[in-house]
Amino acid sequence: MMRPGPAGRDAAAAGAGASLRGVLSTLLLLALVASLALAALHAFASDDGSSGDIDRAAAASAATKPRSASKPRPVTKPAAPAGPLVTIAGDSTHPGPAVPPAFIGLSFEMSALAQIARYSDRGDFVTLLRSLGPGVLRFGGASADTRIAWTDNRTPRPAWASGVVDVDDLRELGALAAASGWHVVLTVGIVHFEPQAAAREVAAAKAALGEWLAGIEIGNEPNAYGSHAARAEPWTFAQYAEEVAVYRGAIEVAAPGVPLLGPDVSGSAAFEAWGPGEAVAERPALLTGHHYPLGCEQQPPPSVERLLSAQIRAKEISSLRRYVSIAQAGGTPFRLDETNTVSCGGVAGISDTFASALWAAGFLPQVINAGAVGFNLHGNPSRCDGYTPVCAAGAGALSEGALVAQPEWYALLMLRGLVGEQPLPTTVIRSPRSTNVQAATFLAPDGRLDFVLVDDDPPGARSATVRLRVGARYSGGSVLKLAGESPLALSGVTLGGREVAANGEWSPGRLPAVAVRAGTATVELAPSTAALVGVAPG
Repeated sequence: MMRPGPAGRDAAAAGAGASLRGVLSTLLLLALVASLALAALHAFASDDGSSGDIDRAAAASAATKPRSASKPRPVTKPAAPAGPLVTIAGDSTHPGPAVPPAFIGLSFEMSALAQIARYSDRGDFVTLLRSLGPGVLRFGGASADTRIAWTDNRTPRPAWASGVVDVDDLRELGALAAASGWHVVLTVGIVHFEPQAAAREVAAAKAALGEWLAGIEIGNEPNAYGSHAARAEPWTFAQYAEEVAVYRGAIEVAAPGVPLLGPDVSGSAAFEAWGPGEAVAERPALLTGHHYPLGCEQQPPPSVERLLSAQIRAKEISSLRRYVSIAQAGGTPFRLDETNTVSCGGVAGISDTFASALWAAGFLPQVINAGAVGFNLHGNPSRCDGYTPVCAAGAGALSEGALVAQPEWYALLMLRGLVGEQPLPTTVIRSPRSTNVQAATFLAPDGRLDFVLVDDDPPGARSATVRLRVGARYSGGSVLKLAGESPLALSGVTLGGREVAANGEWSPGRLPAVAVRAGTATVELAPSTAALVGVAPG
């Protein structure tokens, strides 16, 4: 083989250089194409850094065009709420005990017993009670201790009494209980120490009411006897227990087996001293106590703003937890047997307004969450301008039993469906944090989730967007709305778009539907309204 000469070697080197330059040119061109394609892909990314939907054909085309020719694809985002945003989630893996059948209750002064008992065969009271399902009627209050006495052929009316209860009243009450399906708790007075009269009263009640007699209480708010000059100071539970022992001895002889409830104290602070003693010494069927978020003589004075404030709501939860924790430590269930808005019979312009319905709609689910077995909303059928769920507009209506549903009654109607359901631990995230929306979650036996929502913000505030995290297995539901013209409205309250009829009946109109998307149901909640949102599994 002949070796190439110098000229041949120069030509070969030139050819190799040209080949190398061609390879480099090709690599540079490929790098440029890749850079343009990458830029095109970035142009289609969403504003927040997450990838949007990419049209692959457009991306490929963009690789061959200048960067200025590529346009990002618009990305649709959920509209930001115009007002507050509230996100709610219930923990269905840790349900509480089911709400018992007789959870709902009403409470009246003993002085109203004779009048109310006669509604067994007149008026609309039986219909009203039936509309709530089974419940408990309690008769007590200060009048049980200071104004109303028992009388029979062996027990004349005492000089101190302004009114009496007799066996005819109890028979009428038994008929009312049977007609409505509501049980009865009676308070026998102890301020005027008359154990034998009390024993005859309980014996007559047992005979007249039979199975409808749920139990008795001995004295009303006995912890306050000393401060009200009903007993000499110092007055303690130990002294009360000594008097109760005499009463219970007489009652057991005359009417054995009637359950005792107590100590019926004025508030959870007093319960700290009286509750444990009652649980140990008396072993009652239920421990009981009262709650009023506002006092009639408080300073600053009661107001709608204070009643619906987040601070009052928080104090109420603390009070309920105190009651129930003490009761549970003593191994005895607790019932909040007297409660309402403002003590001393209520305050006109607060207790008789739609604000009272909003208060009840927010407060009563917390009674359930705390672990109490029931409540009794206190009232006076002859006074419509104080606190009361039902009342008569005048003397004639009172006699005939023509009662009207006050704003609070609508809250009871809204919450009646929670009986039998289990409360769930509920997480509530508010944005901004000052948003005054209350929420509670319940699990129905059929798997439905019920959310109780209350917007305590005043009129003029923006509606809250409420997002209910329900999960993928839920498909949709409905909204039962509780509404009034304003928190100060005395009438015009509706539930499900309808008022309670003159005969005491109520049924909702067509309820708005709520859809579930991506495991979330979204509803708009106007200020100064409440709603029960039910979401069913698909």
